[in-house]
Amino acid sequence: QVQLVESGGGLVQAGGSLRLSCAASGSIRSLDVMGWYRQAPGKQRESVARIYGGGGTNYADSVKGRFTISRDNAKNTVYLQMHSLKPEDTAVYYCNCKSPLGSWRSYDYWGQGTQVTVSS
Repeated sequence: QVQLVESGGGLVQAGGSLRLSCAASGSIRSLDVMGWYRQAPGKQRESVARIYGGGGTNYADSVKGRFTISRDNAKNTVYLQMHSLKPEDTAVYYCNCKSPLGSWRSYDYWGQGTQVTVSS
């Protein structure tokens, strides 16, 4: 079982930046889908950004142009660079590792989350 540990969250003023990191135990498979999700109090968890084995990415409309997801398989780490933060970005951010769509073996791992708070 893969263990994911997020770090880099904190309190930042609107317009500021944060860089989240997700360190994985063992090795991240090159075709794994890595992603960042977030959940605000009383709301459903939502996808923020995903990065696929071939390097392709997808972003929620609300963060396009402001957030960048990247991965370093050699370091077993996934990053989320966040710029121009807004109060509505406030949430607990979770790292996720999921098997590719066509994989014969299914898995879906989650980190414990890191709090991001953006002040007005």
